[in-house]
Amino acid sequence: MQTDELASPVETDALVIGAGPVGLYLVFQLGLQGIRAHVLDTLRHAGGQPVELYGDKPIYDIPGLPACTGQELADRLLQQVAPFQPAFHFGQLVAAIERLADNWFVVSTDKGLTFRTRSVFIAAGVGAFLPKKLALAELAPFEDTQVLYHPPEALDVTGQHIVIAGGDQAALEWAIQLAERPAARAARSITLLHRRDVLQVDEHTLARWHELLREGLVSFVVGQIKGVLQSDGPHRTMTGLHISHPDGTESNCVADRLVVLQGISPKLGPLSNWGLAMSRKQLTVDTSTFATSQPGIFAIGDIVHYPGKKKLLACGFHEGVLAAFGAAEFLHPERTGPLEYTSSSQRLQQLLGVSGPA
Repeated sequence: MQTDELASPVETDALVIGAGPVGLYLVFQLGLQGIRAHVLDTLRHAGGQPVELYGDKPIYDIPGLPACTGQELADRLLQQVAPFQPAFHFGQLVAAIERLADNWFVVSTDKGLTFRTRSVFIAAGVGAFLPKKLALAELAPFEDTQVLYHPPEALDVTGQHIVIAGGDQAALEWAIQLAERPAARAARSITLLHRRDVLQVDEHTLARWHELLREGLVSFVVGQIKGVLQSDGPHRTMTGLHISHPDGTESNCVADRLVVLQGISPKLGPLSNWGLAMSRKQLTVDTSTFATSQPGIFAIGDIVHYPGKKKLLACGFHEGVLAAFGAAEFLHPERTGPLEYTSSSQRLQQLLGVSGPA
């Protein structure tokens, strides 16, 4: 369930930062402990790095799955966690975290969401995956209005001149889906802008792209943005882009919207300012509970460091199990009891919706 339009602050027992495979499995383990979670991610979808960077490539070291793609793994994990109904908030970067006098935390995001939570779980891989931005200060005033790094799927482009900067799978898929829209919702023009004439896409996508080029539904410009054309008056808007080409020539391109899809890169971001103990730019944890140096904040996955740590998904899943048990003891010490197994516990089976009451 994605719930991006909740009234702030949102109150929850657990806030998980990171919706990659390790974060999703953590949410499942928290659910088995009776702890429902809200989940934040900077990306626009669940699955993290495996989906974003190799969604169609096979992974061979997941227990019980001889081979699966990054997307298939994410889909299976989402299916597994569904009984616990986690609330997802995508396109959100955690900006600040504050401990209150009552030991609750207030966590705020760059998009204005605020959470009041009893526990925080950092499952952010090697950091938050943020879009690679264009190094042109003139674009900054138009970000989130005319310059988009996280374009919504239902972006209204009717009658507009659209420029898409990028040359990989994501950029071409965006251009193709815009070109295939019905006439009533069509853009006035769709231009793909890339610094090279080589496109890094699969054969099927490339074939469809060439079809659209031949039909005149899209255009391709090789070059880089060097400037922004703006309207006159007090309320300036972007009207076009000034482009330099590899042969040394320059030209102008009309643009009502610039969609930048030039890949992502991991950044520690504000996390490094949260007062958590770190080693080698990674968080240090108690490996019995995966608690950080701050009580109530736990961390798992590639973001953590400890002797013998291996950056493997299987290790991250194990860390999620111990973090969930550690959180259960932290949040509800009175509930401590014998270890239960999903194969025999009626309580756990009822939580999973696979068994009725005895």
